[in-house]
Amino acid sequence: MWDDQFEDIMRRYVPFLDADEPLDPDAGLRDLGLDSMGIIEMMGALEATYHVRFLDDMLNLHTFATARTLWLSVSKMVETVS
Repeated sequence: MWDDQFEDIMRRYVPFLDADEPLDPDAGLRDLGLDSMGIIEMMGALEATYHVRFLDDMLNLHTFATARTLWLSVSKMVETVS
């Protein structure tokens, strides 16, 4: 569904996910330990990695609800830049 870079970034900011546990695309990121500071830091990592910028209307709980919703947002931004 997503690339290894995205998976690596996600795992850095969800402390309740064990290293050997698969990242469920539909698991709530807050349930996995993502907090508001983690969201900000994760955004920076995603922007730097994918050379994209989160627009103001994307800065909401829906975008960061699950790995799936976040990847869909990131992949759309990447398509727009390409």
